Amino acid sequence: MPEDTVTAQTTPQTPQSTPAPVTSSPKKGGSKLPLLAILALVVVVVVGVGAYLVLGLTAKTSLQAGGTSQGKLCQGVKIVFFPGGNQTDPFATVVYNGAKAAETTLGASVQYVWSNWDTSTMVTQFQDAMGTSPTPDAIAMMGHPGVDALSSLISEAERKGIIVTMQNVDIPTIRTQYTSNGFGYVGQNLSASGLLVANGVIRKYQPKAAAETIVFGVDPKTDPARYERTKGIVDGLTAAKLVVHEIVISPDVQKDAKSQAAQKLIGDALSKYPNAKIVVIDHGGLTAAAPTILQALGKKPGDVVVAGFDLSVDTVNGIKSGYIGLISDQQPYLQGFLPILQSCLTKKYGFAGLYIDTGVGLIDSSNVDLVAGLAKQGIR
Repeated sequence: MPEDTVTAQTTPQTPQSTPAPVTSSPKKGGSKLPLLAILALVVVVVVGVGAYLVLGLTAKTSLQAGGTSQGKLCQGVKIVFFPGGNQTDPFATVVYNGAKAAETTLGASVQYVWSNWDTSTMVTQFQDAMGTSPTPDAIAMMGHPGVDALSSLISEAERKGIIVTMQNVDIPTIRTQYTSNGFGYVGQNLSASGLLVANGVIRKYQPKAAAETIVFGVDPKTDPARYERTKGIVDGLTAAKLVVHEIVISPDVQKDAKSQAAQKLIGDALSKYPNAKIVVIDHGGLTAAAPTILQALGKKPGDVVVAGFDLSVDTVNGIKSGYIGLISDQQPYLQGFLPILQSCLTKKYGFAGLYIDTGVGLIDSSNVDLVAGLAKQGIR
């Protein structure tokens, strides 16, 4: 299969409310930064400048009021923040790093709640957060449990005057009810991100019609909101007339992608569908673990094309070794930093919720060196 460089893929099926990613394909051997990467950097710079201006305005106001330049925007604001996974999870730790940077920079008081990506745990922890004393000013939540599980709880939080905002998984039907109260979203557009990866695979490897593929995704019954990304992958591959074998990632693998259960999951799938040469993994930890698992299964780089999600040291090494073809980078650091900023802006100034799509870029061998160092620092 051809391996033309892919840095972005236009996704015609992206919902109209979210602009389709910009297509940019650098020439082989070229070292120019892809257009999409430049746009992503521009977004980060704009956000950074905005935060700088807000902080500068706050400091100036404090001085005019007789305060000192030591005052910070979030001084006295109490926030409960959900990083999602656990403290060894490669994705959740980058979300946490971003939130910690915001806490330090802005002066908020933040309590971190780890959920192991378990939806029922998230619901219980959200209930507990509302009942803590003193009552938090804001809760930055992940939307994995979905509308049915969270709707009444978020309504209760809003009645209590608690600002709710969301990161990583969006629930638009709830968010739009409370946007004016500061309910924003920082993360990928789930369906569009799934389509982006699927179309990136198709463009890079140009599989023939009826080629078999395996998609490891989440369970739509237990993780309905999060399933939108898996569905986007399946829809994109199906639209290209590929045969898709969809396999649910079990809860134990969700929690520990380096376990024997993870190796068994992938090994069993490859044995069941030996003609499948393309694998798309809708889970950052399992994407990162895929090279080690494939090696243990006796696979060489290129025997199976692997695409997936989330930048980490392991995915960088996987791309460089040839075990991973491409990944979607949803910039989890921003999913940590910006919800803290959102909560503070709403609490201090009454700003409405912001919608920020962080998942619009693809990384492969052509541009991985640009972000490899930042991945080691836990920033990208």
